[in-house]
Amino acid sequence: QVLLVESGGGTVQAGDSLRLSCAASGFRFSSYAMAWFRQAPGKEREFVGQIITNGGGTIYADSMKGRFRITRDMPKNTIYLQMNTLKPEDTAVYYCAGRPSWKSGRQYDYWGQGTQVTVAS
Repeated sequence: QVLLVESGGGTVQAGDSLRLSCAASGFRFSSYAMAWFRQAPGKEREFVGQIITNGGGTIYADSMKGRFRITRDMPKNTIYLQMNTLKPEDTAVYYCAGRPSWKSGRQYDYWGQGTQVTVAS
């Protein structure tokens, strides 16, 4: 059974940093592309960035470059989203997603339940 479990969300002040975690199980983590998405109230889900677990290559949405960073811990089957200089507009539910790395595009097969991030001004 594939399972993605996000954690680390919460309420922070503008300018703060926060690190989200996504623990994966039930599939071959080393052969996957893992991603973070977010969805703000009343808005569509938005791609944040992706990491290829084998090699660690990353891509980011243009608006996320510079403030957000995705890393992975292979022994722990976990990816992280480090978010710096947070802004109120970063408030959203953040989701972890995964797909086999041989697939292309941004259609992901597995999703976590999400973790809420609220940035107070």
